[in-house]
Amino acid sequence: MEAYGEDVRAVVDELELDQVVLVGHSMGGPVILESAQRLQNRVVAIVGVDTFIGKIFTKCTREEIDEYLAPLYPNFTEAVYNWVRRDMFTEKSDPALIERIASDMSAAPPMIGLGALEELLRWDLTMALQEVKAPIRCINSYRDPNLEAQYASYFDVVHVLQVGRHFVMMEDPDIFNRLLAEAIQELVRPD
Repeated sequence: MEAYGEDVRAVVDELELDQVVLVGHSMGGPVILESAQRLQNRVVAIVGVDTFIGKIFTKCTREEIDEYLAPLYPNFTEAVYNWVRRDMFTEKSDPALIERIASDMSAAPPMIGLGALEELLRWDLTMALQEVKAPIRCINSYRDPNLEAQYASYFDVVHVLQVGRHFVMMEDPDIFNRLLAEAIQELVRPD
């Protein structure tokens, strides 16, 4: 996650941006928190999209990581394809969108996909949140009341979209874009 965060910092530096709003989906949530630590007061606000909820975003032990990744090793492509189709959409999701995303994600080189997932599972959300000073909001596909309570002092969920699952911005872009614009406006110009 740190290396991805450094990549975002490098882009912001290259573009000579003095103020940024960082938006990250899924694994992009940890990436923008890592970026925010490097960019510090240049980050005006952070919006996480279907991120920071669920077991995958809590620091795992070596045993938990091995257990999580074990089903992916024998046939990464097939395992990821089935995982995406099973866990990241609902029965109401567009079949063409499901197929496109499942095919794309399962086409990743196994070493890169497994490495990124392992880093995510080792990553410490609580420590990262403690280091970030910018206000944070989340737009998610479902609620996890226990985790929301645990991290309430760091961020709050703006909205929970009931239109789909993990790819909320693709399943109903009009609603998502409105909520994203509202979240950014609230964060940048708080009342």
